[in-house]
Amino acid sequence: MPYNYLIKDIAGKVATVTLNRPDKGNSLSPDVLEEIRALFTQLGTDPDVNVIVFTGGERYFSAGFDLGEIRQLEKVSNEAYIRLFHQAYRAILFCPRPVICAVGGPAIAGGFDLTMMCDIRYASTRAKFGQKEIALSLTPIMDPLWRIIGMGRAREVALTGRIYDADEAEKMGYVSRVFAEGELLSSVAEIAQNMAGYDQQCLRETKQLSHLVADQNLDGAMQIQEWLFRSYIGSEDNHRRIDDLQAQLAARRKQ
Repeated sequence: MPYNYLIKDIAGKVATVTLNRPDKGNSLSPDVLEEIRALFTQLGTDPDVNVIVFTGGERYFSAGFDLGEIRQLEKVSNEAYIRLFHQAYRAILFCPRPVICAVGGPAIAGGFDLTMMCDIRYASTRAKFGQKEIALSLTPIMDPLWRIIGMGRAREVALTGRIYDADEAEKMGYVSRVFAEGELLSSVAEIAQNMAGYDQQCLRETKQLSHLVADQNLDGAMQIQEWLFRSYIGSEDNHRRIDDLQAQLAARRKQ
């Protein structure tokens, strides 16, 4: 399908998806959400893609809901719009490929929710994060937010509607690393390319494992991890990668 609000680029097993609605601050209209749902669903089964980078560019990520669209809704006519939001969220959250979010500017309300659905979040110093739903008489998404930053912090984010800068987001564990303005996309591209060199199935099952263990008791989680580890250790690819690593270490010792 043609994409009017997303730019897709695939290079070296990395797909970069860029929100492209600059005149509206990359706000989320039904058309934007449908494109997100469709593209992430498609990329999740693309054999040429190992890792996905999701971004709005160096300037901003997404201002959130398209308020003009929401203002037209009534309680009796909101079902399709709400379903579409959650279909877009789930397409990212449960995409078989790891999704890295590169946040170059404000990620607010629905834009914040999109970053929450990604596996790893990196930000530039320009980035800002916040759930403003409470200020609009809307209930915000708490899960998976609480799994990322803990329930206490998640309650603060949800109930205060406060906007957090990139440093605060990093300190609370929401963002993994903050890059200088203008260096975000190149830095994240390097990280993604390194990840994309790993075994595709192992990447996929490691992401699935991160979802599974969150709902297990400790004993159950350990059993799942033991079984999965056993299914990979000793494989041909495992042996090849060990040989490559040992060769790299030997070369470094000679330097």
